[in-house]
Amino acid sequence: MIVMALDHVRDYLGVRTGDPTDPATTTVALFFTRWITHFCAPTFFLLTGTSARLSLGRKTKRELSRFLWTRGLRLLVLDTVVVRCLGYQFNFDYHFTLLAVLWALGWSMLALSALIRLPPGAIAIIGGVLVIGHNLLDGVTADTFGVLAPLWSILHAPGVVIAAPGHVVFGLYSLIPWIGVTALGWTLGATYAWTAERRQAFLLRMGGALIGAFLVLRASNAYGDPSHWATQKTTVFTALSFLNTSKYPPSLLFLLMTLGPMLIFLRAAEAPIARWLAPARIIGKVPMFYYLVHFPLIHSIAVIMSALQFGTIHGMFESPDLARYPATFPPGWGLLLPGMYAAWIGVVIALYPLCRWYEALKQRRRAWWLSYI
Repeated sequence: MIVMALDHVRDYLGVRTGDPTDPATTTVALFFTRWITHFCAPTFFLLTGTSARLSLGRKTKRELSRFLWTRGLRLLVLDTVVVRCLGYQFNFDYHFTLLAVLWALGWSMLALSALIRLPPGAIAIIGGVLVIGHNLLDGVTADTFGVLAPLWSILHAPGVVIAAPGHVVFGLYSLIPWIGVTALGWTLGATYAWTAERRQAFLLRMGGALIGAFLVLRASNAYGDPSHWATQKTTVFTALSFLNTSKYPPSLLFLLMTLGPMLIFLRAAEAPIARWLAPARIIGKVPMFYYLVHFPLIHSIAVIMSALQFGTIHGMFESPDLARYPATFPPGWGLLLPGMYAAWIGVVIALYPLCRWYEALKQRRRAWWLSYI
């Protein structure tokens, strides 16, 4: 959650550049500023499945299925109606709507609400097939399906879902691979019933295996990502090309590259040395609250910056298309990387006491709605 905020601070407050992961145009510092945030979404989806599996200790499968269904529906409404407009765009004109992470998490929960009725082995197989095999569909374009093209944009190939005069809906987070990651997260949840030693050994071995598979497959340029790596002007930029895997949709190599180190980090987070992570756990206990609050905070900072530097704020409330999303920034906009990192640290520090307050509220009260935020 903390690293995720870095990407959103860059969206609002950073200098407007092209693709920060394009080795042909980026800098090393900018590349890794974006690349490190690639670990966020795979972790969210995997641990969504894991946390659902862990909640079986408190809920029956029927109760859990109902909870996942209702929570999934709420996330769909929250992302498309509230978060993207009120928090991300500061407008309700719906000229441009982006179907992003909460949207995909919502659908993944809806899918998981049905999948958990299957045997554990079947869930693991379905998750593995979706993650490993979905790149076989890369050559299939949305146009192939005619009037059903928007459905393919939702499932596998990011693109325009609705194009009406004055209103565009763009699907960014394709569902097939993300549902697969969530299903694998459910499978991972079973390891938390093992002894700590057995689980930690598994996390270390599996994380290393995924990293090894990424290195072998990526080096071969044979399968797993529609964008191949290539020799660049220097060895360092060739390495950047090697690491520049596709997130939209998340390729097999993207998921191997991110989930492997994440499993090793999960192993490390169980060790006594992980006490330094205690402040992060406060945020981790209220992730939805943090997510909902951090957008308007960062956007408000952008409004203040625009007023002080350019004497106008109207562009901060205008996002009519993908090129001007999440706001219409004036020429010369943005902080250089040092200023952007300082703003990111300031945002996280400002949110910490709010998260502590909300976490304490959840401990004191048992209102039903608190389980959804």
